[in-house]
Amino acid sequence: MALTPERVADYPRPPALVASEQLIEVRALGELLAQTRRSLRVLETFHPPTYYLPPEAMRLELLEPAAGRSFCEWKGVASYFTVVVGDRRLERAVWSYANPTEAFAPLAGWYALYPGLMDSCWVDGERVEPQPGGFYGGWITSAVQGPFKGDPAHPQLI
Repeated sequence: MALTPERVADYPRPPALVASEQLIEVRALGELLAQTRRSLRVLETFHPPTYYLPPEAMRLELLEPAAGRSFCEWKGVASYFTVVVGDRRLERAVWSYANPTEAFAPLAGWYALYPGLMDSCWVDGERVEPQPGGFYGGWITSAVQGPFKGDPAHPQLI
C-alpha cells in the first residue's frame, strides 16, 4: 500500500498527536519486539514521525527499566528502558511517558523507540530509515519528505 506523502516542514509546532492503523513491526536483537496496527504518531515540524506503541503491542518481558530520565517541553518527563535478550542489551533504546502533559495524555504508558538501535522497523511493509542524529527517534519512510532535524546536511535544523 502506498503511503501518502507528507512534508515534515508542514508538521505543526507544538506537535500534533495522530492515531494510525498502519502495520508497525519492530525487530530487536533477533526478536520481534513489537507488532501492531494501533499506534500514535507525534508529528512535529522538521521531525519525521515518532511512533508510540501500546503496551499490548510490545514484548514487555524484553524490557528492563533503565536509569535516567529526559524532559520534553511538550510531553513531559520520559522514562527509559533497555531491551534485553539473553546477554545482549540495547541500552536506553525505548522510552515512555507515565504521566505526560494534558495535551499528550493519550501517550501515557505507550512506548517509543530509537529505530537506529533496532535490527529493523517497518511501516506497512516498508523498512524505516532512522532520523539522523543519535538523540532523535523519528521514523523515515518514502512518504516522509525532509529536510529533517538532526541531518548534518542541514545544520540550521540541528
